[in-house]
Amino acid sequence: MVATIRYEDIVKAPKALLHDHLDGGLRPATIVELAAEVGHELPTTDPEALGRWFVEAADSGSLERYLETFAHTVAVMQTAPALRRVARECALDLAADGVVYAEVRFAPEQHLEQDLSLDEVVEAVLAGFAEGTALAVEAGLTIRVGTLLTAMRHAARSQEIAELAVRHRDAGVVGFDIAGAEAGFPPTRHLDAFEYLQRENFHFTIHAGEAFGLPSIWQAIQWCGADRLGHGVRIVDDITPGGTPVLGRLAAYVRDKRIPLELCPSSNVQTGAVDSIADHPIGLLRDLRFRVTVNTDNRLMSGTSMSREMFLLAETFGYGWRELQWFTINAMKSAFIPFDERLRIIDEVIKPAYAKLLA
Repeated sequence: MVATIRYEDIVKAPKALLHDHLDGGLRPATIVELAAEVGHELPTTDPEALGRWFVEAADSGSLERYLETFAHTVAVMQTAPALRRVARECALDLAADGVVYAEVRFAPEQHLEQDLSLDEVVEAVLAGFAEGTALAVEAGLTIRVGTLLTAMRHAARSQEIAELAVRHRDAGVVGFDIAGAEAGFPPTRHLDAFEYLQRENFHFTIHAGEAFGLPSIWQAIQWCGADRLGHGVRIVDDITPGGTPVLGRLAAYVRDKRIPLELCPSSNVQTGAVDSIADHPIGLLRDLRFRVTVNTDNRLMSGTSMSREMFLLAETFGYGWRELQWFTINAMKSAFIPFDERLRIIDEVIKPAYAKLLA
């Protein structure tokens, strides 16, 4: 199918992004420079070749192999200046791609090798996002960046990271997450952290329903109380296909409760969750009116951007501006910032821009 809209026009359209990893979105040239400073050995020091290496290494069809690529990005993000630079460039890159609202997540516990404290790690990243946002404004671009703090599900620091997130909630941290290999590390291992966050009236999402199926989603929602599902693509396992698809109890609950799905099409293909973009259940889930959002996951590893993800969907499913606006507003409705801020971005930024595109 041929896309009904042009890629360059999608870049200019306002987009909202809920699922993007800071350590999965570095510029290859930045990795090369920072690696040279700390003496970290890379597969290649040619930025263009390195960018290709990340995509090829991530194209394994295995979530575990995919996650191994992060050893190189995390290695160069161990000092406050490096963290600030990466966050600053992240905000600038997203703004240049037409993203007007982004929630970018990272795991502070992975950036302590040079003796930074958890608070110092968070402060450096928040400073970088502030710098990048200001530079974007100077360039005539608009972006609002919220930060999610992630705890690694195979570790035992989730309570500590949850308290860290709440401690910085007024400085730019808008939510919490757990990530990492799903199989063998159910979200219920971190129940204390989720109960603490609920007592603090704080938002959280959980990586669930990507490499592991429906039990992961069920636990994330019914045991842990997740506001959103990170990926959640395997909810399709609870839908019986046919002329009139039949939703199981869990799928119906997710749809009826309007629980947002942070779908990441290209990443799902790379990790083997789906075979191809054409096979991705995002089309079915959209038709069934789930709260579907489109996301990048790891821009470096997938060689992608929000505009590319949107273009792939337009090309594969024949989507036009009306569908892309629907995805964008879904994401904005599901953001972890206050309601009035969400409404302002929808009414003053997203809807006017898409009204012109639709006309």
